[in-house]
Amino acid sequence: MSTSIKFKLSFMMFLEFFIWGAWFVTLGRFLPVNLNASGFEIANVFSTQSWGAIIAPFIIGMIADRFFNAERILGVLHLIGAVLMYLMYQATDISAFFPYVFAYMILFMPTLALVNSVSFRQLTNPEKQFSNIRIWGTIGWIAAGLSISFLFHWDSTEGVANGLLRNTFLMAAVGSLILGLFSFALPKTPPTKIDASEKPSFASIVGLDAIKLLKDKNFLVFFVSSILICIPLAFYYQNANNFLGEVGMENVTGFMTIGQISEALCLLLLPIFFTRFGFKNTILIGMLAWSIRYLLFAYGDAGSGMYMLLIGIALHGICYDFFFVSGQIYTDSKAGVKYKSAAQGLITLATYGVGQLIGFWVAGYIGTMYADIKGSDVGAFWQQVWLVPAGIAFVVFLLFLIFFKNEKIESKTV
Repeated sequence: MSTSIKFKLSFMMFLEFFIWGAWFVTLGRFLPVNLNASGFEIANVFSTQSWGAIIAPFIIGMIADRFFNAERILGVLHLIGAVLMYLMYQATDISAFFPYVFAYMILFMPTLALVNSVSFRQLTNPEKQFSNIRIWGTIGWIAAGLSISFLFHWDSTEGVANGLLRNTFLMAAVGSLILGLFSFALPKTPPTKIDASEKPSFASIVGLDAIKLLKDKNFLVFFVSSILICIPLAFYYQNANNFLGEVGMENVTGFMTIGQISEALCLLLLPIFFTRFGFKNTILIGMLAWSIRYLLFAYGDAGSGMYMLLIGIALHGICYDFFFVSGQIYTDSKAGVKYKSAAQGLITLATYGVGQLIGFWVAGYIGTMYADIKGSDVGAFWQQVWLVPAGIAFVVFLLFLIFFKNEKIESKTV
């Protein structure tokens, strides 16, 4: 792979995740403060990510993979996304904001698969080379968070009070415009030629071809656990930034990048844990970390308990990598060559689609249920909110511990 192609792919990844990190992290604080959104309205906005994840396979499987160059579709989607981001920047109430964010997420979620497609088609040794490209996505997300907090101070107490969080959408719009234009300079990635008899069916696109894997009791336990653990995950995405700001932490978005740094480091630790402790124990550690994280959030504060909040943020790597990345490896090992893609599609649909959709609604319901407490005691309100996902995560931990039988993970090649 030439230096030029490596730079283009790395810059593409940087911008892809810079755009996402530029607005999505602060969204949970922007909505109630700037648009006066209720708990259920906030949940509906966040659920657009899940709807995007559900619809994305159709855009990729039925259009991108069959008719157009991946880099051109990527460019068009981000150019339209730049316009939608600018409209979100201008929106003054939740009713005007929602249609734009819904349309944006329907278009953005497919780009996550497209940047991978463009990358993999150019790599001569994906197993060794892709991580060096993908790490720039994490760097992009971190750069967005650090810029918001330490360069522009948009999420400071004064910045939030003056409505500066709105500028995050403008920053994302500029990033989307740059990536949209830059995409047309990316290496050509034409659709893969397939025979008429091999055209993807509805079942294969959404992963239903892999449904037979659920006959395996262990995989069924893992599948159900994957959906359930996404409920606590949704609480983090929807509430963490607003929570940390409301309890008095400054430079919240910048400090939340500790989670992405942790995620990158834990990817390096994952093979060690797999080898030493096995799949079941590794994934149990990930589940337990979710529960511990939310207990730290429930009882931490921005004063003497600040260390609890920072540890809770730092646990993101264990929470995410040890469960979700381990789960992808497990799914790959169970599926065999014929159903690898379908199995990963099924898990993605179950987690980012169904699981998080349920999670965002539950988080919205819990926030509304305890809303009366917030007026008199913000700390007590958030303590009640965080104890719910802590309990859910611990129940999932127990279910997996009891019902999942330990097994050795081996990659199937036939």
